[in-house]
Amino acid sequence: QVRLVESGGGLVQAGGSLRLSCTLSGRAFSSYATGWFRQAPGKEREFLGAITWSGESTYYADSVKGRFTIARGNGKNTKYLQMNDLKPEDTAVYSCAADMDSGEASTPAHNANEYDYWGQGAQVTVSS
Repeated sequence: QVRLVESGGGLVQAGGSLRLSCTLSGRAFSSYATGWFRQAPGKEREFLGAITWSGESTYYADSVKGRFTIARGNGKNTKYLQMNDLKPEDTAVYSCAADMDSGEASTPAHNANEYDYWGQGAQVTVSS
């Protein structure tokens, strides 16, 4: 059974930083993409960015480009979302997801419906 487990999140002041991690466990996989999303109260889920399994390619939404960084951990099944210069409008539940059909040569999907497995979500609250 495939599981995605997130950790990190919490409360931070504006201008601060947080790092979320996302680890996939279960069957062995040769390739998949990891996407990061967030959803604020009353708003639609928003794509933030994605990374290929190897970590060699990353993609970002314009809204977070330059502030957020997605990276691979020492183990290829762990991915990180580093968030810097956080703003109150970044307050949301952040989730990672895995698209098992996305190979290394593919551009990861921006549509949440393309992702097969989801983490449990992590609350990020940025105070002003």
